Amino acid sequence: MNAAVPGLAARARAVGAGIAARHADDVDRNSRFPAEAFDALREQGLLGVMVPADCGGSGASLFDVASACHALARGCAATGMIYAMHQIQVACLVNHGRDGWHRALMTRIAADQLLLGSATTEAETGGDIRNSVCAVRAEGDRFTLAKNASVISYGDQSDVILVTARRNPEAPSSDQVLVVVTKEDYRLEKTTLWDAMGMRGTCSDGYRLEAAGGIDQILPLPYADLSAQTMLPVTHILWSSTWLGIAADAVSRARAYVRSEAKRKPGTTPASAVRLAEATARLQSMKAAILTAIRQYELASGSPELLTGLSFATAMGTLKVTTSELVREVVEAAIRTCGLAGYRNDTPYSLGRHLRDAHSAALMIGNDRIMSHIATQLLVQRDGSGPFE
Repeated sequence: MNAAVPGLAARARAVGAGIAARHADDVDRNSRFPAEAFDALREQGLLGVMVPADCGGSGASLFDVASACHALARGCAATGMIYAMHQIQVACLVNHGRDGWHRALMTRIAADQLLLGSATTEAETGGDIRNSVCAVRAEGDRFTLAKNASVISYGDQSDVILVTARRNPEAPSSDQVLVVVTKEDYRLEKTTLWDAMGMRGTCSDGYRLEAAGGIDQILPLPYADLSAQTMLPVTHILWSSTWLGIAADAVSRARAYVRSEAKRKPGTTPASAVRLAEATARLQSMKAAILTAIRQYELASGSPELLTGLSFATAMGTLKVTTSELVREVVEAAIRTCGLAGYRNDTPYSLGRHLRDAHSAALMIGNDRIMSHIATQLLVQRDGSGPFE
């Protein structure tokens, strides 16, 4: 486990509470990128914290980054989610990038605070990230690819995009690689606009992406293994940490409301305090689930056998489903705590944005799809005595 990065959590809290929160309502109302927060994150050097120290980064641990996602999301869920999605891509580079081109890119990420996005979904596959229609077309030491991406979050603002594609035009749809392309390598043509109920600031528009580059930009590990070892577990942990931030801010607002009610009627406990206790209990369950998952990931790190095992995959999938349901339950309990003050949009206790953002959680890699996959795994999974059994 990497040592904690001094001051990282405090810097993230400062950006989250001081800048992201100030602009959160406007980001949501206008479905715009949280530019002010990301300007501040760049100034604080927080985009490159997961890059190893020998490439100019801080070598931050997953716990460090999860804490930062939580802190940012307390101020603005879209800011926290974009930061999480960026760091997921950085983790893929750090864990699976070979020497040479990828190492040079990591140095650039740390030095220039580049923002990383991803293109894993395609209109033709219905959002199934483990199958691709687009393919890498190699000619000598160069490649080209074209992808009809149904979603590329913050695509207009990304400096680098990690793209899933079939290994070659003859490969089956599940034989995928992850291709790293920089802004100089690709062209985006917008095909759909993001006008959603929640997470509006992620700007998750659809694009047609065309790219060309050198073969050495393709990560060497097959995407199936890379996804199992890094992308999926890190995704579920960092997304869950972001949802925890939404839930924590909702509970904080509910607590402030209950205290204001108690001041109005000294010597009595407001009836709404029971709902606050319920919300707090669910919040604690979220925290416990995330901390357990981070510990599981740390124990499995360095062992492809453990990282690709069915028990570990089940644990990470279960984390995502559990926290995505709990965040909605916490916010709903907070709204019932605050009553009309939480339901309205013009009070300090307003929770409408939190509820709308929370509803995105179950839809990002749909819970039904995850549970169906887990059910299939359980049919073939053997009982065991390992650390994740």
